[in-house]
Amino acid sequence: MKIYTKTGDKGTTALFGGTRVAKHHIRIESYGTIDELNSHLGLIRDQDINPEYKNLLIHIQDRLFTVGAILATDPEKAILKNGKERLNIPKISSENIECLEREIDIMNETLPPMTHFVLPGGHQTVSFCHIARCVCRRAERLATTLNDIETIDSSALMYLNRLSDYLFVLARKLTYDLQANEIKWIPEKH
Repeated sequence: MKIYTKTGDKGTTALFGGTRVAKHHIRIESYGTIDELNSHLGLIRDQDINPEYKNLLIHIQDRLFTVGAILATDPEKAILKNGKERLNIPKISSENIECLEREIDIMNETLPPMTHFVLPGGHQTVSFCHIARCVCRRAERLATTLNDIETIDSSALMYLNRLSDYLFVLARKLTYDLQANEIKWIPEKH
């Protein structure tokens, strides 16, 4: 399989199902941002962190490939006229979303209550996590914009929303695991 196809040389690319769209199409922006997020999660996974976090991040990366596949599929080509699925696109399940919620709850049990917003930083690994959280929020914004144009699977949207929450709590948990300083945002008075 060749990496280059030359089919995108004129600024278009193919969705699952064969439909060609501009490379700046909101659908391409959406799943491209999912890919960017997935790369940031790989960077977090490459850090010296608890192996349980690494294993969950691998699972999340797998789920992000699923979200990307959902976003990369032309909805008109996904279903045959008889109602059956033409393309074998995996789904995000309620169990996937519940897994993130469960992990958030487990981490939160060990953390002091939040009384203020926190400034990102304190340790390189924590900063990587905050960057991933921000990219996840951007992916969610793009996916919801796409959803306003062409309806997408609501489970994918819920997963992205919960994932950004998970990444925020993971950043806080890593702050405590790594004994970094969590700096509360207390607005300066002028």
